[in-house]
Amino acid sequence: MARRVGFQAGLAAIALLCTGLAACVGLPDVPRPQAPSAPAEPVATGQETIGAGSVKVALIVPLSGQGAAVGGALRNAAELAYDDFQKPDLRILVKDDRGTPEGAREAAQAAFAEGAEVVLGPLFAANVQAAGSVARGAGKPVIAFSTDAAVAARGVYLISFLPQSEVDRIVDEATAAGRRSFAALIPETTYGNAVEAQFREAVARRRARLVAIERYPAGNPGPAVERLRGVIAGASAQADALFVPDTPEGLAAVAPALTRAGFSPARVRPVGLALWNDPRVFSQPAFQGAWFAAPDAAGFSGFSQRYQARFGTLPPRTASLGYDAVSLIAALVRQFGSQRFADATLTNPAGFSGLDGTFRFRPEGVSERTLAVYEIRNNAATVVSPAPKVLAPSGI
Repeated sequence: MARRVGFQAGLAAIALLCTGLAACVGLPDVPRPQAPSAPAEPVATGQETIGAGSVKVALIVPLSGQGAAVGGALRNAAELAYDDFQKPDLRILVKDDRGTPEGAREAAQAAFAEGAEVVLGPLFAANVQAAGSVARGAGKPVIAFSTDAAVAARGVYLISFLPQSEVDRIVDEATAAGRRSFAALIPETTYGNAVEAQFREAVARRRARLVAIERYPAGNPGPAVERLRGVIAGASAQADALFVPDTPEGLAAVAPALTRAGFSPARVRPVGLALWNDPRVFSQPAFQGAWFAAPDAAGFSGFSQRYQARFGTLPPRTASLGYDAVSLIAALVRQFGSQRFADATLTNPAGFSGLDGTFRFRPEGVSERTLAVYEIRNNAATVVSPAPKVLAPSGI
């Protein structure tokens, strides 16, 4: 039976994750006092190391240029994970890709020349492609932070929050609750394009009915809502669920347009994705009673408190990916020896336990995650369906 590797820090539930798994790897079930990292070695300008172990790993993130704030947070999270994991046998080579593909290519080449066995990062899709091409030539894997599933490939794994998993989770939950007829309002954006195909597939897989889909220019949903009025508004509404995969900014225009069209969220349930996890969405009358899929917030909450105590500022939401990536690598080094970064190890179908729940990498590079479903009520979101502890068999 495949084994899931657990590496959650600061969670009492870690003992439960390890029950019956003789080789399960976990951290202490209470946060330890933060000890300083091993001193960084003097290296080239803009580079540093975290730790002094024998297994070299590259962390390629933007520390200057576009995305530097997020890149710095990913670097800090990597340091926090290293210390929480009781200083594993790792030497993390931190490289600045300057937010550019050329920088990512140079960083990957330098990392492999220094003996790195795996790359964590980059953040941006084009940079992942650049670093991935170098890694492929070197026969080394990449675990990247991009949310663009198009850059995933065999050997290039995305640990990020992919909207495709969120689409599957919310459609599954809505149909399980009896919603069988879907309409959709989808922005004409790259994100909208990415989720539309997954939405169509998920509805078909659940044998539900897709009544209508309308696309709209970003920020201008009014005409599309009017075209959909007969499907989603009034006593004769044909749909019983409305999918709107937009940002909080976009939803600020969608919500009043729905209200003007006579839309009732009590009759037709709005459903969305993790981008909805924002107070600006919670306050909209058109989304009261709405459901959305997102990672369980409990793990990130504890991480955020410890990050703030360590670095004096709140982390961006994506920072937990840096923590989980380093924790994963530390667990694999500790448990799997020479096979630690083999494709078969990284694509273990049982997956891995992180701050944001259980996830696994598919052979083609995308990830799947366990997610919670939240309901918006009274300007707040509460969990109505907790994230499962284990992933369903692949393909279901």
